[in-house]
Amino acid sequence: MDELIDILDSNGNTTGKTAMKSEAHLKGLFHPTVHIWLYTKNGQILLQQRSKNKDVFPLLWDVSVAGHIGAGENIEISATREIEEEIGLSVQPETLEKIGIFKSVHKHSEQLLDCEYHHTFLCELKVPLHQLKKQESEVEDLALLSLIQFSQETWGLANTQKYVPHSTEYYKTIIKEIKKRL
Repeated sequence: MDELIDILDSNGNTTGKTAMKSEAHLKGLFHPTVHIWLYTKNGQILLQQRSKNKDVFPLLWDVSVAGHIGAGENIEISATREIEEEIGLSVQPETLEKIGIFKSVHKHSEQLLDCEYHHTFLCELKVPLHQLKKQESEVEDLALLSLIQFSQETWGLANTQKYVPHSTEYYKTIIKEIKKRL
């Protein structure tokens, strides 16, 4: 779905400009997104398998919930909206713990240069997996994986055919921050 988003400079600062998401991806314009990693107190992490119909990284496993921030939209409100849309879970903004902003550049093709700043949050998952309702257009599957197995599979990207190729440092940060909360 195309939507109006804010445009950032290469350092992540607002420019006061907006563009449609498709234009930002075509021209490689930086823009903000949200990443929300959900975890359980018994050391599991919720992973989302991207829909087979996604333009990039179809069927690869990724962050629990992610999405673009609408133009002028509050970051925490965007995060809670995406959680509701993608997995049918209603959470309050104050339950989100921001752990950083991560710069990401992926050149998928000549027509798709994805330049993003991921506003990244952790949130404790307090409901069973079967109570989540995946958004069919975005999410192929949901799974809980032990943090230990997730660590082994992402540190050094030993399993590159399974996960979206975020940087090893990004994955390490997510794992370390979740471990602090267990």
